[in-house]
Amino acid sequence: MSVLGELGKFTLFQWQMIKLAVVPPFRMKEIYEQLVIVGIGSVGVISLTGIFAGMVSAVQLYQGFHQFGAENMMGFPIFISITRELGPVFAGLMLTSRAISAMAAELGSMRVTEQIDALDTLAVDSRKYLLVPRIVATTLALPILIILFDVLGNMAAYLISVYMLGVNETAFLNTINMYLSLSDIFTGIAKGFFFGFMIGTIGTYIGYHTHGGARGVGRATTTAVVYSAIMVFVLDYFIAAIFLIIGW
Repeated sequence: MSVLGELGKFTLFQWQMIKLAVVPPFRMKEIYEQLVIVGIGSVGVISLTGIFAGMVSAVQLYQGFHQFGAENMMGFPIFISITRELGPVFAGLMLTSRAISAMAAELGSMRVTEQIDALDTLAVDSRKYLLVPRIVATTLALPILIILFDVLGNMAAYLISVYMLGVNETAFLNTINMYLSLSDIFTGIAKGFFFGFMIGTIGTYIGYHTHGGARGVGRATTTAVVYSAIMVFVLDYFIAAIFLIIGW
């Protein structure tokens, strides 16, 4: 099938998932279970990534700012880089590697072992039962994980800057207070909803349409991770460009 044809199928799939998500019955139990798996299960890797991303940001920016004697102005550049870019992108990538890969593999295994066909035979809408809870959970969990990443990343950057690199604490915090706007925070969180929906639909779409036995499951898992990671960067650019145009 051509690339355009496959893209059209995927777009129709996304639209169907949106319609199924807003039409009763709402499978709250399944959504909660997936929130635990996708959200709480990813807290550890997101926290670790956020802490070290903040530490690296502080060290790298200090090297540049110190050359101009402007290291006391580091606070706001670090904050905005984490909240606008590093938080959404890194959290999206970590969620992809941890949750989306497992999601595609699980659904792919169910497809090749005909468990999904059995659900459809029993008059249970497999898309409503298996796919929608996973997509909803991913869409809701990623913005929360981004907030966690932002908090830990900025805390780590602050501690490294002030207590290891010797940056003036008051100046560090004052630059954030002077230049920070709510849009700097909400931009990253808003990206999380788009990223979460996109990677959730990619993982479920590829897993749901797996074929070819065990080899097909492995291929589907790899494809889901690669496509999801690429779409995080693609969406990041277009969303950032739109926010720039509207003045966010």
